[in-house]
Amino acid sequence: MTMSTSWLGLCLAGAGIFLIKRIISKKNPAPFPPGPKPLPLIGNLLDIPSEKQWLTFSDWADKFGDVVHLEVFGEHIVILNSVDAAIEMLDKKSSIYSDRPVLPMGGELVGWNETLVLLPYGDRFRQHRRNFHRVLGNHAAVAVYHPIEEAETHKFLQRVLAKPADLIAHLRTTAGAVILRISHGYCIQEGGDPFVDLAEKVLDDFARYTIVGTFLVDRIPALAYLPEWFPGAGFKRIARESRADLHKMFDQSFEFVKEQMAAGVASQSVTSDLLERKTSTEEEYDIKWTAGVMFAGGSDTTVAAHSAFFLAMTLYPEVQRKAQAEIDAVIGSDRLPTFADRESLPYVDALAKEVLRWHVVGPVIMPHRLLVDDIHNGYYIPKGTLVFSNAWRMLYDPLIYPDPKEFNPDRFLPAEGKPLPPDPRDVCFGFGRRICPGLFLGEASVWIIVAMSLAVFDISKVVENGVEITPEVDPTSGTISHPKPFKCSIKARSAKAVELIQQNPHL
Repeated sequence: MTMSTSWLGLCLAGAGIFLIKRIISKKNPAPFPPGPKPLPLIGNLLDIPSEKQWLTFSDWADKFGDVVHLEVFGEHIVILNSVDAAIEMLDKKSSIYSDRPVLPMGGELVGWNETLVLLPYGDRFRQHRRNFHRVLGNHAAVAVYHPIEEAETHKFLQRVLAKPADLIAHLRTTAGAVILRISHGYCIQEGGDPFVDLAEKVLDDFARYTIVGTFLVDRIPALAYLPEWFPGAGFKRIARESRADLHKMFDQSFEFVKEQMAAGVASQSVTSDLLERKTSTEEEYDIKWTAGVMFAGGSDTTVAAHSAFFLAMTLYPEVQRKAQAEIDAVIGSDRLPTFADRESLPYVDALAKEVLRWHVVGPVIMPHRLLVDDIHNGYYIPKGTLVFSNAWRMLYDPLIYPDPKEFNPDRFLPAEGKPLPPDPRDVCFGFGRRICPGLFLGEASVWIIVAMSLAVFDISKVVENGVEITPEVDPTSGTISHPKPFKCSIKARSAKAVELIQQNPHL
């Protein structure tokens, strides 16, 4: 199918959808929220960029306000650009704003609609949320797994000391190691692990295939019924292969736990804990997908946040020195920081918060879908509207976070006459009943890697041929955003730091 044929089909299908909706639609009870003027038939299709949508959405916020309305082929989209708007709609009206859109490519064809990420709002969604809440629903529940996070982060220090140039690979290995031990009680193989490698591919697919509208089938769902050999249906082969990888990842990790439990040698994990409480085969199926999405969803977001920390330390040495001074004063040089030290390290805690604000891992949060018509502040928002939260705009609003492009942990420390800004953790993990269920585990992982790394490493710019290389701050596009690949120098702070790193990790 040629590009011109594809566009002709897209326009004809869009025209059909538009005309049908015009014929059957009733008069709106109120105006839509403001937004860019739509074109006939295709609406705002050409206004939405294919990359870094959050920047365009932010420009619209300056022009139209916190709540922006779009229309594409008769489908309604709302962009929320402020925390207040997100709370008013997604939190306070969560009973009607908690559905998910149907994504034919990433959901039905690849299979992510079986996971909490894309499950429709209903009984199975609530069951998955209950499963998460039982084992990760508060700080006390997550504290059970703190020793695992500390031990695996210590191993990360050892990997970096041995091969500092392979930082991102070490971050991926460590993120996978932490999540797999917590979710399935599985200890990874050093030097490359099949579960970690498979997860990396599956998560790369997720980031690409769940962007709303990336594939034509997301706009024209009937295309999902085309045979794979049909001209222009190459997406069916892509989906089939990605679906096989997704099921392989979830099935193999789940069977590992069941085999370990049957042999009486299973380590404590989210999966084993939930299986011990299960009462039905259906519940077992849900447990597999609950634990699997924890493994899938937790590792890539963690890598993005952790790599952003190393980028920030490369660019802001004065922040690094201030955090190291606090660690040295409170802990000394005879041991590594642990979670027990967290309350005694307020600057390190503020630094971890600033990592989450400065690099927004999910700049445009996965959309909610409105279950019924709503009137919000005098504007009409129809049933089925997709509601996106522009987390990047919320965390880069200069009225709330002055000089937002600067990495400045001091903004989160108390100062006389200055109110504290909103905690970025209240934004970056989402809103309402779709808030990330692993938020307590996720933010803890950022803190421990910040504290342990700064205790023993100096992070700085690389010098090549006598020239200092300054990394570029340029986040990638996608459902999950990573820093642009960068180089940095990582060296042990002292001989004593080397000794600490080389000690055997506890657990």
